[in-house]
Amino acid sequence: MRIIKGAGEWAQPVAGTANDWVEHLRRPDLSVGTYCIPAGGADTQSPHTEDEIYVVTAGRARIVTPDGEAEVGPGAVIFVPAGEEHRFVDVAEDLALLVVFGPAYGSRGLRA
Repeated sequence: MRIIKGAGEWAQPVAGTANDWVEHLRRPDLSVGTYCIPAGGADTQSPHTEDEIYVVTAGRARIVTPDGEAEVGPGAVIFVPAGEEHRFVDVAEDLALLVVFGPAYGSRGLRA
């Protein structure tokens, strides 16, 4: 057992960066991290080679994919399959996301 301290907690991105990503746990079959985007900020990620689950722990935004879009806030759980374009937009409040990748982030090929 391991308690993952700080997972899903808001962290201000480093000056000069659009957002903040911290990987807290990495195993061959999954990884867990926190992704933060400040209010009014830009989501600069590209599609990933792994499936992912987002759990919104703080903030409000919209997620946009080729299949549609949805407003998200604390408690929302979002599944994004590997390779699907997705982006958080209209970040109205500092957004903190607990992210679970399966298998581990970047393990299926080049990191996107």
